[in-house]
Amino acid sequence: MEEAKQISRMASRLVRGVARTMTTVAAVKTPRLTRAGRYISTSLLVSGGVALYASHQGSVAAAQKAPTTIDTSKFMAPPITELSVLEGKPNDMRTKMELMIMRIQSEFCRALEGEEGAGCKFTVDRWRRHNPSEGGGVTCVLQDGKTFEKAGVNITVMTAPLSKELQASMRARGKKLPEDKKFSFFAAGISSVIHPRNPHVPTIHFNYRYFEMQDEDGNNKHWWFGGGTDLTPYYLDEGDVKLFHGVLKSACDRHQPDYYSRFKKWCDDYFFVKFRGERRGVGGIFFDDLEDTDPEKMFGFVTDCADAVIPSYLPLVKKHKNDAVSEEERRWQLLRRGRYVEFNLVYDRGTKFGFATPNARIESILMSLPLHARWEYMHQPAPGTPEYKITEVLKNPKDWV
Repeated sequence: MEEAKQISRMASRLVRGVARTMTTVAAVKTPRLTRAGRYISTSLLVSGGVALYASHQGSVAAAQKAPTTIDTSKFMAPPITELSVLEGKPNDMRTKMELMIMRIQSEFCRALEGEEGAGCKFTVDRWRRHNPSEGGGVTCVLQDGKTFEKAGVNITVMTAPLSKELQASMRARGKKLPEDKKFSFFAAGISSVIHPRNPHVPTIHFNYRYFEMQDEDGNNKHWWFGGGTDLTPYYLDEGDVKLFHGVLKSACDRHQPDYYSRFKKWCDDYFFVKFRGERRGVGGIFFDDLEDTDPEKMFGFVTDCADAVIPSYLPLVKKHKNDAVSEEERRWQLLRRGRYVEFNLVYDRGTKFGFATPNARIESILMSLPLHARWEYMHQPAPGTPEYKITEVLKNPKDWV
């Protein structure tokens, strides 16, 4: 009799233990490719030898991990790096940069969605490289909208071997890299190109990135920041261009009085299409290889520049998105987009870097290309037309502020 009671008590404890274990193990966080996570908790209830399976949404305090110190609820997708790694290194520049670009991506995408109206949202693609340990990215694309024909906002966080081609490119830019060493790199950046539907709304591009590299022995370490924001109008509205440059200048002036003039000229020079004899657009700011000061100060500068994108661009969208458009204006827009494609495929440093990186993700690299473009043989706008006016500015950059 006593033996039977012991067996009964052991069985009871076993059932309760299994129930608790199943409840804990089955509390799984399932990240959505939207702004929040979802918790699915599963309880195994055992009563009278009958198992009852119940599933419900919500958070179960006893089954969840310790609360995170990083709020990811507003991001377009979960960060690429594991939260435990980010939380363990809150002061590491890699952590700061990843969280900053995730925030900028979300804020910019939401702002653009607000100009589209109900029902038009970004498609969110969270992807990993072929070797998942090398990181990945979050590509957000909106296509065939009422306001934006194609809008892409991409972030990448990755660690990978540095190819011989990229090593040669960096040596040409002044990096001291011994040729008998193998190098790896870390890169975290955000890149965006917005192609509006209305030709009176300019195209905007921005890119902000942080880069580290070192050799196989952990030596020959380098770090730097790069980036910029530039505007490509199809028709010239000087008030729009002055507003755009004024916002960028304010961001620069908070850090160094000569930043805007230096980086404005760098932008005009960088976006020069040699075989056309013209710039891609009316400029903005551009910089690369910034490593000559405190990295925290550089990070603050890059953050301010990224935060300046929305106030420099959204007023132009609101102002012109409902402007009347003629067939001739649409045709001109497509011709100028052809020139945009020429620069991106022939000159753009980011595109070249992407193509030269082993196992590159082509869809994300070519995200910047428009849905539609046009090329006509020997096309020249007639003098005195609005189309001629913008081309003269592209050939002869101006100081706007």
